[in-house]
Amino acid sequence: MKLKYIIALIVIAVSVTIIMSTAGDASSYLTFDEASELAQSGEDKSIHVVGTLKKDAQGEVVGVEPSEDKLTVSFVMVDENNREQQVYYSQPMPADLLRSEQVVVIGSYHDEHFVADDLLLKCPSKYQEEEIS
Repeated sequence: MKLKYIIALIVIAVSVTIIMSTAGDASSYLTFDEASELAQSGEDKSIHVVGTLKKDAQGEVVGVEPSEDKLTVSFVMVDENNREQQVYYSQPMPADLLRSEQVVVIGSYHDEHFVADDLLLKCPSKYQEEEIS
């Protein structure tokens, strides 16, 4: 075989190995029930849970509690199965948290509490089409 064919095969083999190793790190969105089951089974990887902040009958966000020093925040989140869960985030409250349409928390369970390492917020778009009358 020619040298260029051998090099091409090596490059392909390395590429496939890299793709296979990173595919195991990809995560999908779970519910709090699924995340709790994973934690009880001893799984300690970061879990992505998508949901919304809890709202009252008037549509106002409730259950958001920044700490006294404003360095941490806890809030009540409702997942896709309507399960409410207290979430603890050890960073200051993001400015758009109260206006977000959806929240993705990335973290894990610690003693029946969900501790978020990171938050992803989906905020209302300022580019949404509005009807002109």
